[in-house]
Amino acid sequence: MQFGFQIGTRVLFGKGCLFANKDILNKSGRRALIVTGKGSAKVSGALDHVEEILRDCNIQFSIYDKVQNNPSLENVAEGGRAAKEFNADFIIGIGGGSPLDASKAIAVLAVNNIEPLELYKNVFENKPLPIVAIPTTSGTGSEVTPYSILTRDDMQTKMSFGNADTFPKVAFLDAAYTESMSSETTVNTAVDALSHAMEGYLSKRSTPISDLLAVEAIKIFGECTEALTSNNIDFDKREKLLYMSMLGGMVISHTGTTIMHGLGYSLTYFKDVPHGKANGFFMREYLKYNYDAVSEKVDKMLKLFKVSSVDEFGDIVDKMLKKDVSLSSDEVHLYASLAMKQRSTSYNAREVAESDLVDILSKTF
Repeated sequence: MQFGFQIGTRVLFGKGCLFANKDILNKSGRRALIVTGKGSAKVSGALDHVEEILRDCNIQFSIYDKVQNNPSLENVAEGGRAAKEFNADFIIGIGGGSPLDASKAIAVLAVNNIEPLELYKNVFENKPLPIVAIPTTSGTGSEVTPYSILTRDDMQTKMSFGNADTFPKVAFLDAAYTESMSSETTVNTAVDALSHAMEGYLSKRSTPISDLLAVEAIKIFGECTEALTSNNIDFDKREKLLYMSMLGGMVISHTGTTIMHGLGYSLTYFKDVPHGKANGFFMREYLKYNYDAVSEKVDKMLKLFKVSSVDEFGDIVDKMLKKDVSLSSDEVHLYASLAMKQRSTSYNAREVAESDLVDILSKTF
């Protein structure tokens, strides 16, 4: 029973929460850099709402809308230069995990004369600019974590950095901004949120409080399973999924992730598989691999999913995700070796050897 717990982000949740609390934006600064990609911020309506509020509050703003689907070090370096040139005093990140993660890196680079690779030192002379986070997907939970996950071409994978100062200061969670997601993206991001709850729950770093949040998130996924498989997702379900995503983010902000993420990164890097979908591919074998180490917790999860076995749960996930990827033997061994380089591998409930990951990859594909 020895643990610490802190969430560095103030969360405002509910339909219309942005307009209802616009005074928070007004108090955040006078020059905002809006960080986003090309699509979801505009299509969701979130960008228009933010622009309207900023104009009403006489806050100057500039838009950096060049965030890639999986932002690279070069991508965030460009964003950092944009923040410096505009002399921004706070950042507003709008979008899915990529813009929110990029916002954290840009907030650091805006006020520190460092190379992007130095982000991974996690110690910065100047505190990053304050970040306002507005998610338009229900998956990453990045709005309540300190982590920024960036593509490392030098290592052929994705890696995260983050410290207590990279938590967004405030997050506005309005499920109305997730209604523009396609059914496929809705499923992929929901599975991503589930992977956070599952991995955090089974992590060596889990705590009594993180377990409470993880169980709640897993329970909600179980309540939304039928809607996700039938593509019958109303606003009530979207609110539940956004809530689940937030809970999952709170969980991993304390526990980190484990081998499911480590294996999934290679599918995203080499095969362009969406992050949540990549994690979902491994859920069946992940639970089987860890069962003996945390059988009581896995059994509790299965009850929340209202299934009697790991395979029954795996069949449900398979119905949601089209497995349109195949791997060669060389790819299997490469992906296993890259996953072993991830720090998160050491947090897995069961000790992991590279041969174990080869076995999981082989069984999955």
